[in-house]
Amino acid sequence: MAVRETRPRTSKPSKVVAPSAPGRPRLVFFHSRASGRARRIDGYVANVLQRRRNHKTFLLQRVIVEEHPELAARFGVDGAPTLFVIEDNRVCGRIENPRGTHDLEQLLTPWLKQTPRRPAAA
Repeated sequence: MAVRETRPRTSKPSKVVAPSAPGRPRLVFFHSRASGRARRIDGYVANVLQRRRNHKTFLLQRVIVEEHPELAARFGVDGAPTLFVIEDNRVCGRIENPRGTHDLEQLLTPWLKQTPRRPAAA
């Protein structure tokens, strides 16, 4: 999964969460460098997207809460990790402190490709 660290070139927070391509929602991941839980959630996100071959479904953007407290406040983020799905410049989904891949799949289901079912063994 191609993941890039999002860092603004200016101090404007609007550069951190940039507009996504039409038809491609953004998955915005607010995290903390000091949080082991946030690193674990990063692995869960990769797992969910790889398992269903959804590598390019979302534009994944990471926001380090300590570096962008004004953006975290604007989104109402009280703690990391918190994830948002943004489509057409609207927040369409939010989850705080997901417990695992199941929680993430529930949030992302409307956008995830369905995996083909294998025929039942006879």
